[in-house]
Amino acid sequence: MTSFTELPLSPALQQRLAACQFHTPMPIQSEAIPHALAGKDLMATAHTGTGKTLAFLVPMIERLLQSPRSRTIEALVLVPTRELAMQVHEQFEQLRGKSIAPAALVIGGVGEKGQLDAIRSGARLLVATPGRLEDFLGRRLVDLRQVKVLVLDEADRMLDMGFLPAIRRIVGELSRERQTMCFSATLEASVAGLVSEYTRNPVRIALGSTLKPVDSVELQAFEVATSDKFQALCHLLRSEKGRTLVFARTKRGTERLAKHLVRDGFLAAMIHGDRSQSQRTGALAGFDEGRFKVLVATDVASRGLDIQDVAHVINYDLPTLPEDFIHRVGRTGRAGARGRASTLVSPAETLELRNIERVLKLRLQRKEINADIAAERLSRPRNTLVGRTLQPLPGEFFA
Repeated sequence: MTSFTELPLSPALQQRLAACQFHTPMPIQSEAIPHALAGKDLMATAHTGTGKTLAFLVPMIERLLQSPRSRTIEALVLVPTRELAMQVHEQFEQLRGKSIAPAALVIGGVGEKGQLDAIRSGARLLVATPGRLEDFLGRRLVDLRQVKVLVLDEADRMLDMGFLPAIRRIVGELSRERQTMCFSATLEASVAGLVSEYTRNPVRIALGSTLKPVDSVELQAFEVATSDKFQALCHLLRSEKGRTLVFARTKRGTERLAKHLVRDGFLAAMIHGDRSQSQRTGALAGFDEGRFKVLVATDVASRGLDIQDVAHVINYDLPTLPEDFIHRVGRTGRAGARGRASTLVSPAETLELRNIERVLKLRLQRKEINADIAAERLSRPRNTLVGRTLQPLPGEFFA
């Protein structure tokens, strides 16, 4: 299939796809949409950034267009994070047209009144994170008995985040006579168990290795002393013209790293699980719009977020799990674009990096950066930023 026009879609949906500049389906869309239109259950795995959202929204919207109009929830999309829920909701709103009521977005971190108003106004699609939706169910604020289509998006991430009990509670409210589509970056044993429990003879779609980065991403590693990591990061950021996503392992580390970058003159923002929804949304919007060149994040940003045109991903800290390395570097080199992923490794982390390479069966190109760091250190005023002396925070020191 080379064009969406080849699909048996209603004229209204074809018009919306064309208006949104969706012309040529991506591989996951070409494989998944025809089966989904036929009402079959799906289990699809593919690299992040390959267009999975459209692969389930197109058949879902077509089904809503063809079914009698109602004021009940007929479709449910479960996702692991608020940001991903907001992105799915936004794309649905772009495509639904005037014949389908606006979707209800049910997420934590924001007030529930607007979410309940959207449900009561006749939303036919619910896009939700498991925690908030389970809370609504417990208080009998939402009725899911008429759901005919269930999508579990980023299923492996939801299980990693401990949402399995909430998912079981939610799915237990649904009719067994439904279509279930499961999309995941990996097919681990836990995901396979979930699929076997909640789907019926699913069509299996697997595109590429889910444990390898895409070929469009250049992988490189810099071995630096722990005390030189920040200088190495700054050197890489100054060398890169495009936007850069920097990953730290902990929330506290993310906070400190972002503050240090701002002090050093970089336009940087941060995102992690303890930030309020307005702070997370503002950081992502600013990064997406180019107001921030650098976004420092925990692994909350490694999965599902549709951040376009990220030129460079930097692993300031190594991920806890080897699989998370794939999700991190998958933030760049998306949709066929070229990207670069750099990893900063201290001597104490060398064995950890080798384990990641062994598990993922890949090899990062080793590069030198120490001489560049030394030259920059000599050329810059000691402890200064734009002529102003920096005062260390408690526990900080300057080389």
